[in-house]
Amino acid sequence: MGQRQSKQPSPAAAVHARATTTPTPTPGEDEQQGSALEAERRGRRTTTTRRAAEGAMDTFFLSHGAPTLSIDDTIAAQGFFKSWLPAAVAGAELPRAILVVSGHWEAAAPTVNVIRGNNDTIHDFYGFPKAMYKLKYPAPGAPDLAMKTKELLEQAGFGPVKEDHSRGLDHGAWVPLMFMYPEANVPVCQLSLQSGRDGAYHYELGRALAPLRDDGVLVLGSGSATHNLRRMGPEGTPVPQWAAEFDGWLQEALLGGRHDDVKRYEEKAPHGRVAHPSPDHFLPLHVALGAAGEGAKAELIHRSWSNASLSYASYRFTTAKN
Repeated sequence: MGQRQSKQPSPAAAVHARATTTPTPTPGEDEQQGSALEAERRGRRTTTTRRAAEGAMDTFFLSHGAPTLSIDDTIAAQGFFKSWLPAAVAGAELPRAILVVSGHWEAAAPTVNVIRGNNDTIHDFYGFPKAMYKLKYPAPGAPDLAMKTKELLEQAGFGPVKEDHSRGLDHGAWVPLMFMYPEANVPVCQLSLQSGRDGAYHYELGRALAPLRDDGVLVLGSGSATHNLRRMGPEGTPVPQWAAEFDGWLQEALLGGRHDDVKRYEEKAPHGRVAHPSPDHFLPLHVALGAAGEGAKAELIHRSWSNASLSYASYRFTTAKN
């Protein structure tokens, strides 16, 4: 987590908090709806020709770590996210829209947030510095993308897909995005994880979303490569063996194309259940990997650590060339 305030919150409570209430719509939301829809449609028009030339977009799994990433510039991953646009990690042009699958939204059925205006910023954590609760990331909603996502999932047998017309962006989405796209000018939609389903299920769910990449949509899975809040240690202490071995196994499995092993990480990986006592922060990786298509190639694009055992390893998935 890497925060430097003198009084720190409970890691387990703060990092793994969920939003439990529906955000109150911001004033003037009705006036924002037309501009948000127009921004999304205008983005589609400008990206259609370019995507035909460049090919489908890559997908990504991002380790977003702790909410303090938003204010603590000593966390190395913050620098990585700030370099996203300058380094053209996802391409030289802005995506038409962004679909985020975050470890902080689970639902009994797949659910998309359909926002016809600007997204609210959900501060789904507590006990942190007041400055964090003042941060806003008012990216436009992406209602057209939400409905296309619903259509694709239902066509693939994942329905019925529900619609949430009030939920904004949780910190698994807005914290990395505030550095990646700091002008908040790209429409964003979130898709929930499905409670009680495994990695193989979420991989197939991701495969159903693959056509979005041809339409200029950036598919992001946001979680953590390791996520055991009870085993975090003091800042600056060595990475424990269980975390290093799981993190190394994940890199070898992904880069080696052993996708079936990744889907069955609890039995295949060393310390799988220790690295992820709950699967919520690992399942977004499966969605992003599936969305890149069969035989996708993986690339490690960042690795750093905080709190001894919290890995910020992040990956790019590129569609295999036929």
